Amino acid sequence: MREELVAQLELWHEEDEFQEIVDAIMEIPAEERDYVLTNHLGRALNNLERYGEALEQFMSVEEEGEEDPLWHYRVGFCNYYLKQYDKAASEFEIADRLDPEDEDTLEFLELSRRKAAKKAAREAAADAAAKKPSGPKPLPKFDSANFWDDSEEALEDYVSAPLTDDIIASVEEELVFKLPAFYTAMMKQHNGGIPRSTKYVLGNEAAAAGKDHIIISGIRGIGRDKKYSLCGELGSWSVIENWGYPEFGVVICDAPSAGQGVVMLDYRSGGNDGEPEVVYVDQENNRKVTYLAKNFETFIRGLVTV
Repeated sequence: MREELVAQLELWHEEDEFQEIVDAIMEIPAEERDYVLTNHLGRALNNLERYGEALEQFMSVEEEGEEDPLWHYRVGFCNYYLKQYDKAASEFEIADRLDPEDEDTLEFLELSRRKAAKKAAREAAADAAAKKPSGPKPLPKFDSANFWDDSEEALEDYVSAPLTDDIIASVEEELVFKLPAFYTAMMKQHNGGIPRSTKYVLGNEAAAAGKDHIIISGIRGIGRDKKYSLCGELGSWSVIENWGYPEFGVVICDAPSAGQGVVMLDYRSGGNDGEPEVVYVDQENNRKVTYLAKNFETFIRGLVTV
C-alpha cells in the first residue's frame, strides 16, 4: 500500500501535479507520516511556492535529515526563497559537503552567498544611516552666523518659524516645485531673513546692456507664517499673479520693490524636480529674464556688501 502511494507521488511530481501530492499526504495524520512522505510533502509545497509551510515540514524531520544532502538542499531552497540567504548558504554548504558532485547545490550556494553579502551591506548602510545625528545638515563652509542681519524688519516680515521636513513637503506640494537642497539646509539653520550682503554683480552680458548689479531686500523663508514666506501673504504665487511674473519657478528674493524685479528659481532646464538656475526678472524692462547663477548655492555665495 505504502509503495503504491510513493510510486503515485513520484508520478504526480513528474506531471507537475503538486497539489495532488499535498492533498494525498495531508489526508494521512501527521503522526503516521514517515521521513519519505514528509519530504515528498515538503518538496511539493516548495514547488507550489509555499516555502514557509515547506520549511515547517522539513524541520519536523530535522534529526533524520542530518546526514541527507537532499534534505539540506531542500531546506536551503526554502530559506533562499524566503530571502533568508545566510541560512540558505549554511544549508547548501552542508549539502555540498555531503554531495560535492551536485551542480544545483553549487549554483544555489554561490547565489545565496552573494545575496547574503548584499543584504548584509544594505542592513549595515541602514544602521549607519539610522545612527547619524538628527537635525539640519551642516552647510559646507558657510558662515551662517555672520550672514544674516536680524533687524526688527527682518524678524517681523521674513524670519519664519523653525523648519521641519513636513513643512518643506507641504510647501513644495503647494508650489509644485522641489526646492534646492542647499536652500532647505540653509533655511533649517535660519528660516529666511535679510542678509548683510544684498548686492549681486551681474555678468558681462547684462552689464553691457546697462545694468551691472541688482540689490535684494531679503530671502524668503520656507513656510506660511510671515508676510514674505514662500507661501505667505506676499509669497511666491501671490507676487507672480499680482505682478505678472513668469510661472517657470519660485520667487525667492525681491528687489527693494516687487515692482522693480524679483530673483527666481528657474526650473525650465531641469524640470520641476531638478536643480533650478537662478535668474532675475526685471519688471521695469518688460519682465526681461537675466541669468544670475547655475544654482542657489552659487547665488548665495555671490552676494556682496553694497
